[in-house]
Amino acid sequence: MTKRFFRRTDFLLIAATAGILIMSLVIIGSATHINTPGQERYWYVQRQGIFALVNIAFAAFLMNFDYKMLQGYGNKLYIFNIILLLAVMIFGHSALGAQRWIMIGPISIQPSEFSKIIMIVSLATMLNDRVGKINNLHDLAPIVLYVGVPFLLVLKQPDLGTSLVFMAITLGMLFVSGINLKLLGGLFVAGAASTPLLWHFMKDYQKMRIMVFMDPNVDPLGSGYHIIQSKIAIGSGMLFGKGLFQGTQSQLNFLPENHTDFIFAVVGEELGFVGVAFLLLLYLVVLWRGVCIARDAGDTFGRLLAVGITSMLAFHVLVNVGMTMGIMPVTGIPLPLMSYGVSSLTTNILSVAILLNIQLRKQKLLF
Repeated sequence: MTKRFFRRTDFLLIAATAGILIMSLVIIGSATHINTPGQERYWYVQRQGIFALVNIAFAAFLMNFDYKMLQGYGNKLYIFNIILLLAVMIFGHSALGAQRWIMIGPISIQPSEFSKIIMIVSLATMLNDRVGKINNLHDLAPIVLYVGVPFLLVLKQPDLGTSLVFMAITLGMLFVSGINLKLLGGLFVAGAASTPLLWHFMKDYQKMRIMVFMDPNVDPLGSGYHIIQSKIAIGSGMLFGKGLFQGTQSQLNFLPENHTDFIFAVVGEELGFVGVAFLLLLYLVVLWRGVCIARDAGDTFGRLLAVGITSMLAFHVLVNVGMTMGIMPVTGIPLPLMSYGVSSLTTNILSVAILLNIQLRKQKLLF
């Protein structure tokens, strides 16, 4: 049994995930040590490292349980998710113009991060019996309503980035569910056609982000400052980078949010093209293994889970890297397993653990 366990464990996925986590701790240390002098200069690294170890231990413990058990909790998790998001609106505290966090003792929790993995499990449970049966708007309507409730609650915070992640997850899982491609194409056309109407419902800072995306010099000292400094940091790294702890944009605090949303820019500045290429290669391995696990899953529920997780991770990487390079609008979407943040780290490690669980039990391995 032990031999079978190790033979079916996806060590390539584990190695790629570990590589990203190690790079994360190194880059977070480089980005934050100058801002926290004295004995606490590596406080962010220590905190991220401790929670990474705790989450890895918890994920290893969960490997003893069959992922199929989640199917029985899908609807309950959905209700819990709604309650959690409503609690943010009532008890949450605001930061950076958004009410997204709940304080539990000294720890700040962002429920919208956890809602992603909960949404994947819940939607997989719902779609499990609808595979091949989504052929018209009547079939699609309950699914849209199901996803729409948490989507609107997150959008209300406001957290447009996470709302878009919900859409990416839903589209990926609908595609695997065998939705009528004409219906899916119609949704894309309708979405594209209604995009101009969304402008009237966007907040001023969201409109400014779109304008800055088109031309960062519209507001170079305000909304455009982040992206201008990010592009300078990435470009100045050139081939091999300036070296760890040597990046001027990051070390001299020109680059805002350098350990969270814009951590990719620090990689570009200090490790250069070579470091960026290596990091993206690690992400490519993770996504490739996610696709393979979805393809080889032994049941529909497992396939839906794997596709939902892979869609979520792919969207995060695409949008975060795109915004730091100036080819996508700035959003609050973190870089998976890299950006500092307990909620995001926990969600992503648990997501990888579910992928490993699906791979391990694709042939109904008994424990």
